[in-house]
Parts: sequence; structure tokens; C-alpha cells
Amino acid sequence: MQSTMSSHDFEPRSASAESAQEAPANSDPRAALCAQIGYFFIDSSLIDLALRHRSWCSEHGGVSSNERLEFLGDSILGLVVTDHLFRDAPESSEGVLARRRSELVSAVALAGVARQIGLGSAMALGKGEESTGGREKTSILADALEAVIGAVYLDGGMGAATSVVLRLLWDRIEIATSGGPGSDHKSRLQELSAQRFSQLPRYLLTEEGPEHLKVFQAEVTVADHVWGRGTGHSKKEAEQAAAFEACDALAALEDSNAEVPTDSAASSKPAGQDSANEVVAGDRTVLSGDGPSTEGENA
Repeated sequence: MQSTMSSHDFEPRSASAESAQEAPANSDPRAALCAQIGYFFIDSSLIDLALRHRSWCSEHGGVSSNERLEFLGDSILGLVVTDHLFRDAPESSEGVLARRRSELVSAVALAGVARQIGLGSAMALGKGEESTGGREKTSILADALEAVIGAVYLDGGMGAATSVVLRLLWDRIEIATSGGPGSDHKSRLQELSAQRFSQLPRYLLTEEGPEHLKVFQAEVTVADHVWGRGTGHSKKEAEQAAAFEACDALAALEDSNAEVPTDSAASSKPAGQDSANEVVAGDRTVLSGDGPSTEGENA
């Protein structure tokens, strides 16, 4: 195995534009994928295994699937991203770093990267998954990308895995650490909610602690169901964390084609009726143990 490599030894490059030039036209999808991630395998059986979904394996004599590599790749991915965030943002709190890491390694984010590099077209899927659009499913793509990272680690060591992870996630890391539009989960959730439910999300906020050390908890509801919860030291931070969790939950629902769950407590509450200590302000309801809080403070 090669020696380890710090994220600060990595020189960012544009994966999509550069790799497209490296991959020959009409090439094998796996070779094109290797060009996109910037790594070619010594042991080609590892990339074959990484792209082998369990649905395909069950149709071909029960051969090994990519699930063990996914388990390994998940840990490698988390370590590389955590190390980079820790070193690159020495002034950021533990809570901020944790939220950024969750954002970067979420199924939604990983599936987005997988789509950009054409991972779905290189996968081995069973007939059932193929017929139901498995090559575009968020969960399948995210898991496969983690498996590819695990395969790179086994083939080339931690240095190679670090280079691949940062190459693939670099643009998203830049957005997450700069607080750019890619980190606006509330806007993303609003789009998803409007598309699926023709409704806007509703945020329920509670707060605790002294004025100078307040902690906010946010709960976001769409279609009478709580989709996400989050905490933060400002209302905005808590709502963004809740919206991020809700976006992940809605993406998983789309993959499974399941029916939308309904929370009995939420659905049983008459429309427009709020409890004594609730204040409704637009799409935000604020609760406080000492009575309603004032909008505009700690926003």
C-alpha cells in the first residue's frame, strides 16, 4: 500500500473537463469512469466488484456484491472529508464542521457526484432494478460511489483514495465552506416540497438557554409529516440543518416509491389553530418555554 497523504498535499483539478479529454470516445463505461475519477486500477477485479449491485449478483449465482466495499468506502470518505474540514477551517466550531461533513457525504450529494461522472452507466444491475430506473436512484448511486472509493483504497492506498475523494468533491467542499448557494437547503427543500406536494415547508422552532447562549431546535413539516429536525445557535442554522435532513428523507422516499407517511398528531390539529405559546410568522412558528419569542432576534 502506498503511504498516506494529507488533504493539503492535494492539488485541486476540474474532474469533469479534464477527464472527458482523457476518456476515448465510445470507450468502455468502466474505463471512462476511471478517467473521470482520475484513477486506473492495478487490480481490475476491484472496480468490477465495486460496480456490482446485489440485484445483479442474485441473478448470477449469488456472487459477491459491492456492499462490503461500500462499508469500507464510507469510512474512508468520512475520514478524508473530516480531515480536510478540520485542517482547512481551524476557526469553525464542532457543530459547523459536523454539519458540513454531513452535507458533503450525504446520499443526495454523493448521488449527484455519481451522476456527474456517469457512474450509473457502468454499473451491473439486475433486470428488476434496470426496469425501475436503478441507474438513477440516489441510494444505489451513493452506495456505489462509496464502494468505488473503497476499491481505490484497497488498490492504491490512502494517498490514492484521498486524491480521488477530494477530486470528486472539491467544488462541493468549496461551496460548503464558503456558505454558497449549494448550502441553502431551505431553498432546495422548498423546491422539492412544491414539486411533490404543491405545498411549502413549515418550520417549528423551540429555544432554550440564556440569551447569550441560546440553542434553537427546528422541526420541518410538509404535508402533515415531520421530515427533518436540526439544532443550531441561530434560527437560520437550525432551520438549515432541519431542511438538510428533510431533503435526504424526501430523496429516499423518491427512490423507494413509497407512500407519503402522515403524522397523526399533525393531521389531527385543526387548520389555523395554534397552541397558546406559538407564534406563526410566515412559514415559521416559534415556541419558547417562557412564551413566544420575538422574530428578528437571533435570526
